[in-house]
Amino acid sequence: MPRWESGSRERLADAALGLFASQGFERTTVAEIAAAAGLTERTFFRYYADKREVLFAGQDDFEALFLTGLAGSSATAPMDLVAAALENAAGFFPDEKRAWSRARQEIIAANPALAEREQHKMSALATTLTAALVDRGVEETTAALAAEAGVSVFRRTFAAWIAPGQTGSFDTLQREILAQLRALLAHDS
Repeated sequence: MPRWESGSRERLADAALGLFASQGFERTTVAEIAAAAGLTERTFFRYYADKREVLFAGQDDFEALFLTGLAGSSATAPMDLVAAALENAAGFFPDEKRAWSRARQEIIAANPALAEREQHKMSALATTLTAALVDRGVEETTAALAAEAGVSVFRRTFAAWIAPGQTGSFDTLQREILAQLRALLAHDS
């Protein structure tokens, strides 16, 4: 077996997802994942710290997309800055990742510890966005409200995007949901 086989990370992730779905997250071992991918446990640990990381890898890249979008925006209104962050982050979810993302979410929803970690990930994103907005001069409470609203838009978009039968692109769905939030806020003013 070659030492650095191309596509190993993806093969491991696909094997893990299949095993998690068929036999449960808790009952799946790293050895089984590696074997199903045709790789060694050592190779697994080159890419992932543990089996949970298969589901949560890329958090820093994920957050960086939001921050890059926010930083690159010339907007000054908090929700316009959040919209720029959301728009940039939509690229993390191409249509070819929809089935994998749907399966991933089913596994997370079936395991309370994984669901808690997913909640923590969203909370960390809101905290990161709040800090970035404050750095842009937005008052702290306003920044926190805008960030939390942005995370809510993201979560609602993700749920819609992975829904059975959904064919709309992530960015289109996200723009629609953000428009709904803006309409709601304008109506309540």
